[in-house]
Amino acid sequence: MDGVTETEQAATGAGLVVGDDGRARPLWASVDPMLRAYYDTEWGLPVRDEHGVYERLSLEAFQAGLSWATILRKRAAFRAAFANFDPDVVAEFTDADVARLLADAGIVRNRLKILAAVTNAKATVALRDEGGLADFVWSFQPPETPRPRSHAEVPTTSPESVALSKALRKKGFAFVGPTTMFALMEAIGMVDTHLVGSHRRGTSGVWPGE
Repeated sequence: MDGVTETEQAATGAGLVVGDDGRARPLWASVDPMLRAYYDTEWGLPVRDEHGVYERLSLEAFQAGLSWATILRKRAAFRAAFANFDPDVVAEFTDADVARLLADAGIVRNRLKILAAVTNAKATVALRDEGGLADFVWSFQPPETPRPRSHAEVPTTSPESVALSKALRKKGFAFVGPTTMFALMEAIGMVDTHLVGSHRRGTSGVWPGE
């Protein structure tokens, strides 16, 4: 390819796109500035606090069947609607709050997902007696992480995400299927599914670089 460096050729061949800043990213994070910023500064970095894990668990549940870009664009509205995802507050939401949320055009108005967020807030509060949501989720961290070289090689579930899904359901959580839990594990740094060659690969501090 004329005018393209060997590094850029390798990145392109691996399903990566080299941006104007010289950094290689997957296609999904290379076009939309919002997704690019999310990829560069947040996705895959460790989240180990209850509030952070509860928020991301909630957003991943709302994302089911939709694009992540849709959820990200509505994130500020979600935070306003759900009391900044404070589990103690959301756990006390009433039928009136559910009705309010169903009328809020700024969020995803899905009754089952809204009810799941309330249910999961209650389960999060209850789980404090056993060490808390964050430690519970992180106890399912796998012994190794995938090393995908293309989008097709990125898994959507794992034995650990299946086990986490089952364990959370037993604790009273809802909308925590294996695929959603794997997406959560990716988002909070429990696994590193950045493509090999991406500038973010190995930057979480959880997994060694390539």
